[in-house]
Amino acid sequence: MRAGLTKHSVMIAGHRTSVSLEDPFWAALREVAEARGQSVQALIGAIDAGRGGQNLSSAIRVFVLEAVRAPPIQQM
Repeated sequence: MRAGLTKHSVMIAGHRTSVSLEDPFWAALREVAEARGQSVQALIGAIDAGRGGQNLSSAIRVFVLEAVRAPPIQQM
Protein backbone atom coordinates (compact mmCIF):
# COMPACT_ATOMS: atom_id res chain seq x y z
CA MET A 1 0.00 0.00 0.00
CA ARG A 2 1.28 3.43 -0.92
CA ALA A 3 2.04 5.70 2.04
CA GLY A 4 1.89 9.05 0.23
CA LEU A 5 -0.47 11.78 1.36
CA THR A 6 -3.86 11.97 -0.31
CA LYS A 7 -6.12 14.98 0.10
CA HIS A 8 -9.91 14.58 0.23
CA SER A 9 -12.55 17.29 0.48
CA VAL A 10 -15.19 16.74 3.15
CA MET A 11 -18.17 18.70 4.41
CA ILE A 12 -18.11 19.26 8.18
CA ALA A 13 -20.87 21.19 9.92
CA GLY A 14 -21.83 22.80 6.62
CA HIS A 15 -18.30 23.86 5.73
CA ARG A 16 -16.11 22.26 3.07
CA THR A 17 -12.56 21.51 4.13
CA SER A 18 -9.78 19.28 2.91
CA VAL A 19 -8.02 16.59 4.90
CA SER A 20 -4.64 15.14 4.00
CA LEU A 21 -3.83 11.65 5.28
CA GLU A 22 -1.58 8.81 4.23
CA ASP A 23 -3.36 6.16 2.17
CA PRO A 24 -3.24 3.50 4.93
CA PHE A 25 -5.08 5.88 7.27
CA TRP A 26 -7.78 6.53 4.64
CA ALA A 27 -8.20 2.78 4.19
CA ALA A 28 -8.44 2.16 7.95
CA LEU A 29 -10.86 5.08 8.37
CA ARG A 30 -13.12 3.59 5.67
CA GLU A 31 -13.02 0.20 7.45
CA VAL A 32 -13.93 1.74 10.81
CA ALA A 33 -16.77 3.77 9.25
CA GLU A 34 -18.14 0.68 7.50
CA ALA A 35 -17.96 -1.39 10.70
CA ARG A 36 -19.93 1.34 12.50
CA GLY A 37 -22.47 1.70 9.72
CA GLN A 38 -21.42 5.30 9.07
CA SER A 39 -20.15 7.18 6.09
CA VAL A 40 -16.55 8.35 6.23
CA GLN A 41 -17.80 11.93 6.17
CA ALA A 42 -20.09 11.31 9.19
CA LEU A 43 -17.24 9.66 11.08
CA ILE A 44 -14.91 12.57 10.30
CA GLY A 45 -17.65 14.94 11.55
CA ALA A 46 -17.81 13.03 14.84
CA ILE A 47 -14.03 13.10 15.18
CA ASP A 48 -14.05 16.82 14.41
CA ALA A 49 -16.67 17.49 17.08
CA GLY A 50 -14.52 15.88 19.78
CA ARG A 51 -11.04 17.00 18.79
CA GLY A 52 -10.80 20.21 20.82
CA GLY A 53 -7.93 22.29 19.46
CA GLN A 54 -6.10 19.37 17.86
CA ASN A 55 -5.37 19.47 14.12
CA LEU A 56 -8.08 17.49 12.26
CA SER A 57 -5.66 15.25 10.35
CA SER A 58 -3.83 14.44 13.59
CA ALA A 59 -7.11 13.78 15.39
CA ILE A 60 -8.14 11.33 12.64
CA ARG A 61 -4.79 9.52 12.84
CA VAL A 62 -5.09 9.17 16.64
CA PHE A 63 -8.70 7.99 16.30
CA VAL A 64 -7.70 5.34 13.74
CA LEU A 65 -4.79 4.19 15.90
CA GLU A 66 -7.07 3.85 18.94
CA ALA A 67 -9.70 2.00 16.86
CA VAL A 68 -7.09 -0.45 15.60
CA ARG A 69 -5.70 -1.02 19.11
CA ALA A 70 -9.15 -1.55 20.69
CA PRO A 71 -9.98 -5.14 21.54
CA PRO A 72 -12.65 -6.70 19.29
CA ILE A 73 -16.21 -6.62 20.57
CA GLN A 74 -17.32 -10.04 21.80
CA GLN A 75 -20.48 -11.43 20.21
CA MET A 76 -22.91 -13.18 22.57
